[in-house]
Amino acid sequence: MLSERRLQVLRAIVQDYVGTEEPVGSKALTERHSLGVSPATVRNDMAVLEEEGFIAQPHTSAGRIPTDKGYRLFVDKLADIKPLSAPERRAIQNFLEGAVDLDDVVGRTVRLLAQLTRQVAVVQYPSLTRSTVRHAELLSLSPARLMLVLITDTGRVEQRVVDCPSPVGEAMLADLRARLNSRIVGRRFADVPRLVQDLPEAFEAEDRSTVSTVLATLLETLVEETEERLIIGGTSNLTRFGQDFPLLIRPVLEALEEQVVLLRLLGEAKDSGMTVRIGHENAHEGLASTSVVAVGYGSGDEAVAKLGVVGPTRMDYPGTMGAVRAVARYVGQILAES
Repeated sequence: MLSERRLQVLRAIVQDYVGTEEPVGSKALTERHSLGVSPATVRNDMAVLEEEGFIAQPHTSAGRIPTDKGYRLFVDKLADIKPLSAPERRAIQNFLEGAVDLDDVVGRTVRLLAQLTRQVAVVQYPSLTRSTVRHAELLSLSPARLMLVLITDTGRVEQRVVDCPSPVGEAMLADLRARLNSRIVGRRFADVPRLVQDLPEAFEAEDRSTVSTVLATLLETLVEETEERLIIGGTSNLTRFGQDFPLLIRPVLEALEEQVVLLRLLGEAKDSGMTVRIGHENAHEGLASTSVVAVGYGSGDEAVAKLGVVGPTRMDYPGTMGAVRAVARYVGQILAES
């Protein structure tokens, strides 16, 4: 285990390197930080940190930079999440409260995260399978054609056209609408198949094929929508960090274009806690020079999706973690009130 003083030296190196973009030397550390020891002692501490793999010498200069292992220790032990100022919190709240629907909430969240952190922002849409049913509507489009509308507790709306085997009267339509809602409203979408499996038996024999057709469309919607959707923004922010990517920026951009890669980066949405993946902790080779900060958000205690940012490993971790957490909290509040 590193001594408390060497942890302090590592913290100072990370802070200086993130702020200046320049390798950090012992003389600069003692001038800028109250470490309470001589430059010679700091040089000795830096030699131990380098030997342990927490810092490295990028070239022949006397300065050192943090490694992935150094950033990991910094995040795990040394980084206090930086709280946002009152004006920043008000700005977030005002910006997100103007949203008119779920698509607008997600779009505004991506733009806000990218602006706050000056990184690439990624926001996952609330998963249908982790949401609950707010309302199911059945509308008549023609005698044998219906519109099925599903509304979730997160404001997500799914619409499907249903071609019925025979004309559907208003009385039958109203009965089906009422019975369907009585079974599924307030219940999780994952439970819907079990809740409606015997619903056709509650109707007259001549209406059962229509009920079965509507239910088949409902269940198909649930299967289709298990494929997660996400939106990305602020990719141009990466161009500000050219010196942070050892080769080219192209592998990073190519990785960010793959939705499967991004979903894996964000992690399981059911995990509402904050995750920070640094450098080579990201399995995708193109993202080995980046870090990912992600957190779950939702309208209740359980996360229904994740949001986060991708940027270079030379990242302001306390500030980024604070911004990501604050935005997630406000998005959750808006979904709860929608």
